[in-house]
Amino acid sequence: MTSRTEALLDRFLDGLPALDPVAVWAHGSLGGGDYQEGRSDLDLIAVLAGPVTPRTVWHLGRLHARLRNEPLAPLLHCTYLTPDRAADPERRHLTWAHSELFRRTVTPVTRRELHEFGRVLYGKPPGALLPPVPDRALGEFVVRDQRDFWRPAVDKAHLWRQTVWVDLGLLTFARATVTVRDGRLISKRQALDELSALGAPSEVVADIARRRYDEGDGPADAGWPARRAELTRDYLGPAIDGLVTSYA
Repeated sequence: MTSRTEALLDRFLDGLPALDPVAVWAHGSLGGGDYQEGRSDLDLIAVLAGPVTPRTVWHLGRLHARLRNEPLAPLLHCTYLTPDRAADPERRHLTWAHSELFRRTVTPVTRRELHEFGRVLYGKPPGALLPPVPDRALGEFVVRDQRDFWRPAVDKAHLWRQTVWVDLGLLTFARATVTVRDGRLISKRQALDELSALGAPSEVVADIARRRYDEGDGPADAGWPARRAELTRDYLGPAIDGLVTSYA
């Protein structure tokens, strides 16, 4: 982890005492060792003693507003739990992401990440506050996510002109495949390698590797985003259907 990332995390942690934190953890790329500064999100979970009141929300808004001029601040995402409400994977928790406060769940994938390689930035470890995620619950979640979110998204052609949809769509599919097949989590880097073995279009896989890891030269022609979208959708639709059929 580089000095810019460390500086942002230090400033974030310095602002938390007023909220009575019990623990702060990093997951995703930051916890799993695949972090790319300036490209990867800083995915955090903070457990507050609670309860989450309007004053808590006000303090959180002020904390993130004070960080907004930090170079990496737009990539810092944090979900705020309380010990009495942390166990339920269906419950929505206050979250700061994409420069706003809203509520979202802490998914079984995130919970398993925290147990397996979550990085403790402050306080108690994840195992002291979160129940373990059974393999069956993890597998059911990733299949449901592919079926109910990603498969309908494939049919929305305009989305796939955007780089973020191509990258996340393919990498999430590869990670889901390994999770239901082998019962384990893999990093985005490992998912990129897995995509080739799963028959994903080589041009698109190379494009993701170039942008995420500076590997090789990318297509220079103006028609690439449209062709990339078509290649991705043509592959991903049948691939998700096959995954769901095999493991639902």
